Amino acid sequence: MSAVPGKWTVRVDRGLCLGSGMCAAVAPEVFALEDEHASVRQPETGEDPRLLDAADICPAQAITVHEDGTLIAPRR
Repeated sequence: MSAVPGKWTVRVDRGLCLGSGMCAAVAPEVFALEDEHASVRQPETGEDPRLLDAADICPAQAITVHEDGTLIAPRR
């Protein structure tokens, strides 16, 4: 699936996810906990600073946010 130009794409690496739920607490419209791991309800979205926060606070660094194919979070 290709990214929509000018939009953000959010991904969760379920192999890394610890299921802390911090992402779902920060942005429940985008993230959900399923089978003890986070999943993305809405992988393509508009700009939302909460998604950057979710990627930054993920203890496993399992969340990535891309803009037009470029990684923008987690911010290192």
